[in-house]
Amino acid sequence: MNHKRDTTTTQQERPSQIFHPRFAAFYERYARLGSERRITDPLREVTAGQAYGVVLEVGVGTGLNFSWYHPERVVRVEAVEPDSAMLAYARERLRQAGVPISLTQASVEALPFTDASFDSVVVTLVFCSVEDSAQGMQEIRRVLKPQGTLFLFEHVRSQSAWVARLQDALVPLTTRLFGNCHWNRDTARTVQEAGFDITHVRRLKGGLDPHIVLQALRP
Repeated sequence: MNHKRDTTTTQQERPSQIFHPRFAAFYERYARLGSERRITDPLREVTAGQAYGVVLEVGVGTGLNFSWYHPERVVRVEAVEPDSAMLAYARERLRQAGVPISLTQASVEALPFTDASFDSVVVTLVFCSVEDSAQGMQEIRRVLKPQGTLFLFEHVRSQSAWVARLQDALVPLTTRLFGNCHWNRDTARTVQEAGFDITHVRRLKGGLDPHIVLQALRP
């Protein structure tokens, strides 16, 4: 079955492609640090590691989730990423995958797939940098099958008022230095407002950089 969406749009309607080679190189080095992996590997295991069926991974980045997909659970993965510099690293990491993975340069706000194409969707450390997070979440809902599962791991807005204000103040810096990172977003609220039923939320304190792990169903 062809799950690709008809993309006969004008050039003006297509999202601009992204190329941030310096940030991609920094992210690749940073993500491989032992101290970082001790934090993120268990969280990738409970997101990508739980995916099933035909999977969409949004914002694949450098492909750090590829080794977490289990062949006994996953049929194949369609992975999208708007940044061509990130995709170069992801292509190199394909050999670590135990399941078939296809890479496509695309943004979450304009997914090139038909409605209700996927059994599960994986999102890890993506929505801080999405230009239109509400539109992106609606697109995920569109391509997910009814009763399909969203597995999400993100750094988010602090629940402490003073820390959240400090996050707000630093956003002009984080967006410039860290690939458009808005670390002050309430992504759980974005999921709810898109019409998902959240079935599980785990909040991890982290000072200026708290995280959530979330599962949600499309009704």
